[in-house]
Amino acid sequence: MQIAGLNTLGISIARIDYAPLGQNPPHTHPRATEILTVLEGILYVGFVTSNQPAPNRNKFLSKMLNKGDVFVFPVGLIHFQFNPNPHQPAVAIAALSSQNPGAITIANAVFGSDPPISDDVLAKAFQVEKNTIDYLQAQFWENNHN
Repeated sequence: MQIAGLNTLGISIARIDYAPLGQNPPHTHPRATEILTVLEGILYVGFVTSNQPAPNRNKFLSKMLNKGDVFVFPVGLIHFQFNPNPHQPAVAIAALSSQNPGAITIANAVFGSDPPISDDVLAKAFQVEKNTIDYLQAQFWENNHN
């Protein structure tokens, strides 16, 4: 929407600046494949395949990227980028195959929803105690629902 020449072409582009040890946390784009190109620094990136039949069920694929490297995140799959360098920032360009790719940050969606998802449901899903879920929800609730 900010680059008029791209509007209605079915694509998006974004520059992402990563602080030292910064990340773009696990998220998904429900309507787009993403192609990431590292312009400066290094990035550790990865995604998890979908719930397909074994042996490829929920397979984690990752790679350390250097300046000039390119990585593709398939549409709808959970993925992330992390700058492992504690001293230098990193910069990347992300191109997406939709002008409205959507973005769902997994932790925010699961633990910071409004109203919150029942801690009974999440405790059973993650196989942890309810107090663990309550703690996680409190972290996201304070930051996202002021």
